[in-house]
Amino acid sequence: MSTASPETVEWRAEPGRIDYRTALESMTARNHAIAEGAAGELVWLLEHPPVYTAGTSADGAELLDPRFDVVEAGRGGRYTYHGPGQRIGYVMLDLKQRGRDVRCFVHSLEGWVIATLADIGVDSWRSEGRIGIWTRDIDGREAKIGAIGVRVRRWVTMHGFSVNLAPDLAHFGGIVPCGIEDFGVTSLERLGIALAPAAFDEALHRRFGDFLEALEGKGSALP
Repeated sequence: MSTASPETVEWRAEPGRIDYRTALESMTARNHAIAEGAAGELVWLLEHPPVYTAGTSADGAELLDPRFDVVEAGRGGRYTYHGPGQRIGYVMLDLKQRGRDVRCFVHSLEGWVIATLADIGVDSWRSEGRIGIWTRDIDGREAKIGAIGVRVRRWVTMHGFSVNLAPDLAHFGGIVPCGIEDFGVTSLERLGIALAPAAFDEALHRRFGDFLEALEGKGSALP
C-alpha cells in the first residue's frame, strides 16, 4: 500500500475550456508516463466545449441527435455529454501503489463526489443498477447530477467523473445519458445552488485525503 499523502498527487485546475480530443491525448500520454514511472499521479479538473463521448458499451440507438461532435472515449460506459457549466475530474492514480482494486477505486470515486456534494448542501447517492450520482430533483423525482466513467491501463486510472454545476440541460437531449431513459438530469443551478468551478474544486480538494484513505482501505469519512 502507498504511504503517499495527498500533497504528492499533482492537482491541476484549468480556468478555461479544453477540447475533448486534446484532453484525451494529454490524459493518455500522462497515463503512459505514470505507468512507466516517468511522471507522478494527477487529478485534472477542467471543462469541455459541448461534446458527446461514447464509452465502450455505447449503443448507436442511444445517440438521438448528434448536434455536437461525437468522440470515442475508450472509457467504460455508454454515451455521456460534456459541456460548459460541467466540472470534469480526470483522476490518474497508480493502483499498483494503492491496492490494485478497480471496484474499490470506482466506489471510492463515487464516495468522493457524494461527500463533496453533501458538504455544499446536496444530498446524493448511488443507485443500484444505475451508474452515476443521483439526487432528488425539484419535481421530487430522482435525477442524475454526476456521471462516472473510468478506464484502467497497466493499473493506472484514466477518466473519472463529471458533475453538473450549471450546464445547459437541454444538451443532454441529444443522447440517452448513460443508457438510462427513465430518469432525468439535473444540476446544482437547477437545485438553486450557484457555485463557481473554483469553489467546487476547493470542496473536492478538502475531501481528497478521505478519498485516498478509502481507496487504500484505511477507513474514511466517505459514504
